[in-house]
Amino acid sequence: MRTIIGVDIGGSHISAAQINWNSGNTQVSNFFEADVDTSGSVDEIIDSWSKVIKKAANGKQVIQLGIAMPGPFDYEQGISLIQDQGKLKSLFGMSVKDLLAQSISIDSEFILFMNDAEAFLRGESMVGAGKKYNNLMGLTLGTGLGSAIQVEEVVKDAKLWTAPFRDGIAEDYLGTAWFIGEVKKQYGLEIEGVKDLLMPEVNSETSRSIFQKFGNSLGEFLFPYVSRLHTESVIVGGKISNASKFFLPFTQSYLQRMGLEVSCQKSELGENATLIGAAQPFL
Repeated sequence: MRTIIGVDIGGSHISAAQINWNSGNTQVSNFFEADVDTSGSVDEIIDSWSKVIKKAANGKQVIQLGIAMPGPFDYEQGISLIQDQGKLKSLFGMSVKDLLAQSISIDSEFILFMNDAEAFLRGESMVGAGKKYNNLMGLTLGTGLGSAIQVEEVVKDAKLWTAPFRDGIAEDYLGTAWFIGEVKKQYGLEIEGVKDLLMPEVNSETSRSIFQKFGNSLGEFLFPYVSRLHTESVIVGGKISNASKFFLPFTQSYLQRMGLEVSCQKSELGENATLIGAAQPFL
């Protein structure tokens, strides 16, 4: 019996855990995480990742790895195509699959890769906020915008971060950078991230105005997609989702005004969603 490890790799972070599937219940155990300097060399990055994966394996040698990775990435071959995103440059064109297999001492056939937003939605669809629905959209909101869709049994990366929106692309309006820029432009305030808007020293009316604007923008962006795909629920994850109660009601109201009854909800599983989803092909 092979031990299944779910892995979530980001631009500066890795987390890994053992994933067990038992009679429809998913258990996450032996969770480990670490910050990673992804501007380092190939050996430094692979070594950092391997250490966390080995900790999660807890001495077990017979393992299978389901790994969630940001794009661009050749998920089938396990080759990194990330070049201009300011991270993981040294791995460009390299077989991450072979490098990890060698470092962890397992056969590369027991390593599978998946887009991180797709993994997030798979996890939520299996055992989280999306398990009651057939047609879903998943968004991971943070420094970037991750997106995936589920139509019946098919789940795939939606790649909406570059979708045209207003005067630019979706990610210009639906990530941390928008909050930082908008707060400075409208109120002359300097913030480092969305959580700063919830600090006592920030006027509550200021915060409400910014979250309302963001929530309406999210609804405006989602409308053509959820309408066309007959989406029943939009599930939001990522760091910005921690403030979802302040903006998702505006998103839902926007969609309702446009004639769509779509449930907009925060992830139930948090970061475990991506780990479970990445491991799903082995479960």
